[in-house]
Amino acid sequence: MPQDSFSNTLVDQLTTAVLLLNQQLKVCYFNTASCAVLGLGEKRLSQQYFPGLFQHLDLKASHLHNALESRQAFSVSDVQAVLVDGRHLLMDIAVTVVVEQQPAQLLLELRQVDQQRKISMESLQQHQHLAARELIRGLAHEIKNPLGGLRGAAQLLEESLDDEQKEYTQLIIAQADRLRNLVDRLLGPYRPPQLLLSNLHQVAEQVLQLAQMDNPAQIYFQRDYDPSIPVFLFDPELLEQALLNIVRNAQQALINGGQICLQSRILHQHTLHGKRYKLVACIKVIDNGPGIPTAIRDTLFYPMVSGKAGGTGLGLSIAQTLIHQQRGWIDCESWPGHTAFMIYLPISDCEEDL
Repeated sequence: MPQDSFSNTLVDQLTTAVLLLNQQLKVCYFNTASCAVLGLGEKRLSQQYFPGLFQHLDLKASHLHNALESRQAFSVSDVQAVLVDGRHLLMDIAVTVVVEQQPAQLLLELRQVDQQRKISMESLQQHQHLAARELIRGLAHEIKNPLGGLRGAAQLLEESLDDEQKEYTQLIIAQADRLRNLVDRLLGPYRPPQLLLSNLHQVAEQVLQLAQMDNPAQIYFQRDYDPSIPVFLFDPELLEQALLNIVRNAQQALINGGQICLQSRILHQHTLHGKRYKLVACIKVIDNGPGIPTAIRDTLFYPMVSGKAGGTGLGLSIAQTLIHQQRGWIDCESWPGHTAFMIYLPISDCEEDL
């Protein structure tokens, strides 16, 4: 077997997508895995402008041109990509400049990391979320105890004051009540979830009805429901509160109007909290706003983290807690023009621990 044929055969055995780009960033070589990763046939991939294969790609064409000019290799992790068919990918990309041929070419290695990164990130986020919740609960209790004494003292003092002076004690009481409400929100719900056989889409419709009643930016709402999702055990009240928090956030992000879509799907053999479930319901809140700032994406569900001026940063943290209490999880994907929050709730019993 000739050396070139042998090398091509070896490259075709790789599960990593390998592509060679010319000076115009057009694909002049690709291995078999490239078709599988990018979801394209050989004819649709050959001689195509590489950035044009995506609706969105974190790796910019200017970065590739700079690598060609400087002859400097580089690699990037967790590159978000949206293919032309709407499929979302998370990839690690390594870029090498091939200078043996002139003009120089770029060798790209694309390794899909969606599933393994999702499982490891979910586990990490779960531990971080629980640790943050315990810290906040401890601080909240420490604040709440002296706060009650302060309010009580103000009430006793008020009894000995005339009406004009009571203005100051009433201010103290009002501010103490405001802080107590904030602390109660930090502590989250007190009651355990009431798991009832419920309809996911009825809850979604209630949330949409509430959102449409307060819609100053003239946002257009869409529904994309999967009618095959059965009734299953979850707490409809807690889900409504979590879903409403997310929809409200999307409305606030679309200050100049836009579109919000509620989408539901059934997932098969899906893993939540390291456990595999035969069936999982997923409801997505998708908006076409500016996207979540990169600086807060990894800490989005932490208490006191917000991308909005004047925001408390409690809505998503509380929503995550409400869904977590039902063995579910909330995840997020975002780039300019697209933000989706996914709420996962198990339909079937747990099959196994991973």
